[in-house]
Amino acid sequence: MVSITYDVEIPSSIPAANMFKAVVLDADTLIPKIMPQAIKSVEILEGDGGVGTVKIIHFGDGSQYKSAKHRVDAIDTENLTHSYTIVEGDALAGVLESITYHVKIVPTEDGGCICKNRSIYHTKGDVEISEEKIKEGKEKAMQMLKAIEAYLQANA
Repeated sequence: MVSITYDVEIPSSIPAANMFKAVVLDADTLIPKIMPQAIKSVEILEGDGGVGTVKIIHFGDGSQYKSAKHRVDAIDTENLTHSYTIVEGDALAGVLESITYHVKIVPTEDGGCICKNRSIYHTKGDVEISEEKIKEGKEKAMQMLKAIEAYLQANA
């Protein structure tokens, strides 16, 4: 198995606690509301939303994928961190064992924040992931965070 890691840092004018609430705590209902073309719905299969919870994400009509099952690995509301792993679904494209995400929302001096996202792709065997696919993932993360930011600004 090969692991490929990439990091994305996205600045935002939204206060860190508000961004964490939207991106992590309210994401299951907020993202389908503001980006239904990307994510149609999220349902909890096991757990209460905390560590160990297993969810299935049903992607929207604008996505090339149908669904993904993910597990909450860690959540820390004080330090504004969240980790989860996609463990099943066509988003793994048959070439990945899993994808692990580590999210950290860092407050900035101007009252906004920086959204830090580390993605770790665990491939099956010696499969290579193209730079194009990694760039695609980064762009989708950026689009989602900017859509959440715009929603929060419009509904402040």
